[in-house]
Amino acid sequence: MSAPIPDEISFDEFDDIRTPKNEASDFEKISQTVLSRRSFLGKGVAFGATAFVMGTTALSPAPASAASSRLKFEPVAANELDTITVPNEFDWHIVTTWGEPLWSKGVPFDQETRGTAASQELAVGDNADGMSLFQDGDKNILVSNNEYVNRSIIYGNRESKKPETADDVNKGMAGHGITVAEITQKDGKWGVVIDSPYNRRITANTPIEISGPARGHAMMKTAADPEGVLALGTWNNCGNGRTPWGTYLTCEENFNGYFSSSDENYKPKPEMKRYGIGNKDWGYAWATVDDRFDISKNPNEPNRFGYIVEFDPLNPKSTLKKRTALGRFKHENAELVVADNGQVVVYLGDDERGEFLYKFVTAGKFTEGGDNSNLLDDGTLFVAKFSDDMSGKWLPLTPETTGMSHAEISILTRQAASKVGATTMDRPEWVAVNPNKVEAYVALTNNKNRGKKPNAGGDETPVDGPNPRAGNHYGQIVRWRPANADHASDSFEWDLFVVAGNPTVHNDAYGGSKNINAENMFNSPDGLAFDASGLLWIQTDGNYSNEKDFAGMGNNQMLLADPETGEIKRFLVGPKECEITGFAWSADRKTVFIAVQHPGEKGNSHYPDGGMTVPRSTVIGISRKDGNSIS
Repeated sequence: MSAPIPDEISFDEFDDIRTPKNEASDFEKISQTVLSRRSFLGKGVAFGATAFVMGTTALSPAPASAASSRLKFEPVAANELDTITVPNEFDWHIVTTWGEPLWSKGVPFDQETRGTAASQELAVGDNADGMSLFQDGDKNILVSNNEYVNRSIIYGNRESKKPETADDVNKGMAGHGITVAEITQKDGKWGVVIDSPYNRRITANTPIEISGPARGHAMMKTAADPEGVLALGTWNNCGNGRTPWGTYLTCEENFNGYFSSSDENYKPKPEMKRYGIGNKDWGYAWATVDDRFDISKNPNEPNRFGYIVEFDPLNPKSTLKKRTALGRFKHENAELVVADNGQVVVYLGDDERGEFLYKFVTAGKFTEGGDNSNLLDDGTLFVAKFSDDMSGKWLPLTPETTGMSHAEISILTRQAASKVGATTMDRPEWVAVNPNKVEAYVALTNNKNRGKKPNAGGDETPVDGPNPRAGNHYGQIVRWRPANADHASDSFEWDLFVVAGNPTVHNDAYGGSKNINAENMFNSPDGLAFDASGLLWIQTDGNYSNEKDFAGMGNNQMLLADPETGEIKRFLVGPKECEITGFAWSADRKTVFIAVQHPGEKGNSHYPDGGMTVPRSTVIGISRKDGNSIS
C-alpha cells in the first residue's frame, strides 16, 4: 500500500512521497567537490576565447555605475507586506481576478461559498500563470493559463477544506485550464470586457485534438477514444509560448497529480512511475466523477497529458491541438525563435528535479503569411548535454539514438533523454531568448536532491557543470550561445549568468555569484522574459519564510537584470505566500502584465481585498506614473 498523501503539500513533495529515491552512497564525497565561492564564483571562467567574470559579460567587465545603468528605477526593498510593492515612479492595478464573471449571465464571486461549478465555468480561472496579449485591430485579448486551484481556499467553505460533492469536484475542474478575455483600458486601468465574443474558458473537459507522432498510437487509445485522437481537457497549465503565426501555446506541467486508482492493489507500470503517476492523487478527487482519471480502469489516459497545446485565441471556435512532437514531460514554457534558415526552434524545460532541458527544431520552415498550422507536428526533439569545459551539445532523440519509435519518443520523452545520457538539471523552468543577441537563458529554480539522489529514472545528479552546488535550494540562471549564432545549431557555449544565494548568511558557494548582494538577493528563479530593449525580467517562486537561509529575502518578487553588465535590481515584491509569474506587454509597451498566483496558500493572506476576505489570484497591470513606456 502506498504511503498516505498529506492534505497540503507541494507538487514536489507529492512526487517525493510517491516515488522516494535512495540516497546516493557517495554524497559526502560529492559534497566535498563543490567549489567554494572564492574559487569558483569569484574567479573568471572561460567563455569561448574570452575571460568571463561571473555575472558579467566580457563586453562589460565591471558592474555598471549608477550613471550608466540601464535599470532606471530605485530598487524595492524586500518585505513581508500583504500587497504589491513597486518603485515609487510606478503604479499597479488589478486586471482580472479569480472568479470574476466573463459574461453577464455569470454571477459575482461569492466570498462564502467560493462559487459553484456553474459559476466557475463562466468566470476567470484560478492561479493565473503564463500569459500573452494578442491584438485584433483595436481589440486586446489576454490569454492566461490557470494552473491549478488551492484546495484549502476554493473549498474553504467546507469544514474538511476538501471537495465533498460532485459539484465541488467539477468546480475544481472548471477552475483549471485557460482564460481568454478581451480587456480594455479606461482611465489608465485595464479590465475585462463582459460578453466579448472573444471571451472563452478552456477547462479540464474541453475536447482537444491529438496531433503529431503520438496521434493514434496504441498507448494513446482508451475506451472512450479507441482511435487515440481526441483528449478531453488540459490542466496544470504553467508557462506559455507564442508563435510568429499568431497562435498561443499552453504548457501542461504537473498533470500527474490528478490520477488515482480505485484498486489500492493496482501496480503502476515503471513508465507511469517515471512521471509520478500512482494510486493516490493530489486531493482533487477527479476520479470520483470521471473514470478516465482512474488508472486501474484507464491506464492509458495519463499518456494523453503532459504536452504543449496550441490554439488561435482570436477565433473562439478554434480547435485546440496537443503537439506531441514537442515531447511529454512537465512542461514549463515554450520559447520560440525563428532560425536564420527559417526553421522554428522551440526551447523547453522539464520542471522536475534531475530532469532535462530540450530543444525542438521543425522540419519545415516558417513562411510569413503562409500556412504554418502544422509546423509543430514534424521535426526533431533534442536534449541538452552540458560539459564542464563550458561547451554543450544538443543530442537528437531519434529512433537511431534511442531505439524507440517517433511515437514512443513523444510519449516517453524522459526515458528517451535518459537513454542518450543528457545532463540532469536543477529543475529547468522558463527559457527566454534575447531579442537583440543570439543567446538564451534558463532558470534552474532549485534542487534539494542535487548530489544526494538520482532522478525518478535513476539518472545520477552529480555536482558539476551548470549545477554547481549540492542540495541546491537557491537556484541559478544558465546562459548559452549557439554555435555560429544559429539557434538551430547542435552545439553551444554556456556560462552561469547569476547564481542565487544569501551573502548575508553564507560566504561560500551558497552566498551566490558576484552580482548578488544584500540588496537584490533572491531564491528560486522561475519566470524569465526579455522586454523589447533586451532587459531580462526574473520572477521567483521560492521560500518566503524570511528566516535562516532565506533571511532578508521576504516575499516572492520580480527583478530586472541587464545581460550586458550582470546588474540586477528588485522591481516588485508580491503579497504573502504568493508566487510572481507570467508576462505580457501592451502594444504600446506602457503596461506590463504579470500574475500573482496562490496568495495565502498557507492561510496567511487576504490579498487583494484585505479585511477577512478570501485570498484570490490576480493578473495585474504595472505602468509608469508619467505615462512613458516601461522599458
